[in-house]
Amino acid sequence: MAEIAFRHVTKRYGDTLAVDDASFTVEDNEFFCFFGPPLSGKSTILRLILGLETPDSGEILIGGRPVNKVSPAGRNVAMVFQNLALFPHMTARENVCFPLVERKVAHAEIDRRLADVSAKLHIGHILHKPPAQLSGGERQRVAIARALVRDPAAYLMDDPISALDARLREETRVELKRIQRDLGKTLIYVTHDQEEAMSVADRMAILDNGAIRQVGAPSEIYDSPASVYVARLLGSPVMNILAGRHTEAGLEAAHGAIRLPAGSVPAGTAEIGIRPENLKVEPWGEGKAGRPAKVFEVEPLGGYTVVTLDAGQSRLRALMRGQPDIRPEAEVALFCDPGRIHCFAQGGGALAR
Repeated sequence: MAEIAFRHVTKRYGDTLAVDDASFTVEDNEFFCFFGPPLSGKSTILRLILGLETPDSGEILIGGRPVNKVSPAGRNVAMVFQNLALFPHMTARENVCFPLVERKVAHAEIDRRLADVSAKLHIGHILHKPPAQLSGGERQRVAIARALVRDPAAYLMDDPISALDARLREETRVELKRIQRDLGKTLIYVTHDQEEAMSVADRMAILDNGAIRQVGAPSEIYDSPASVYVARLLGSPVMNILAGRHTEAGLEAAHGAIRLPAGSVPAGTAEIGIRPENLKVEPWGEGKAGRPAKVFEVEPLGGYTVVTLDAGQSRLRALMRGQPDIRPEAEVALFCDPGRIHCFAQGGGALAR
């Protein structure tokens, strides 16, 4: 069993609060992702799990066992670092086998595990090469193989594919998800790339200055963000956040370009959020409600088009299918299904619909 839990864990570096009263549980056999901007506490949490850092307060449990005073070697977790940390004087084979050699595992068992992990990661043909002769993707796979070969209780990965090009990152994250599912092991993954986080995680935690703002399945967090901060963090283009003004007829935003009927949003709504894919854009004409918005820029991206709009002092973005016939400076009408609107209170917290 490799359930990993934090119970009110806090970690400071001088005056800097790196982890702020964090409590969460990573279930056994779960692919769990920590996501947030740089310096939000992601890597510190991994170092606390690994035992490279000691919490100032709180308790860390691995498999139900408190490990605050257990050394890194005694925690039986494997780490893939962001810089990969391969030994340059060793071949790929020697790098992969190093943890087993250090633990004096029998040669036959080392060969068996090496063959198994090499087949999973397709690195058998490069095992004779030193890291300097490997591509970035090959070095990354060797570093992952070195972690996998140990058969630990859990795997920790600190943004290990950030240095790869976009296409290789996409291929590798798919492979990581498949490997984790095949192994049936707990895997904790840290990234600042929202696409990676949402595509691989069973569940994810959103971090903000060391504090955990929301935990849940990626689709759950995307569809029901707990705050304006979380709402803006997930989604590309980012969610449109607009100040709302209550009127007798309902609520209006974006200088009257968006109007919602009375009763369609809860009382206390100070801001509304609209995902760009839920914002509908139509040519302006007679009979259109509200006020027109003006097209600021159009970005055709093949299968879809990003349209940037100005409405009073507000700037919005809409995501439209295909390549619609819309030109800059054109006046347009804006619509959104009230059921797709996210409502936030004055302090930024989400309101229940």
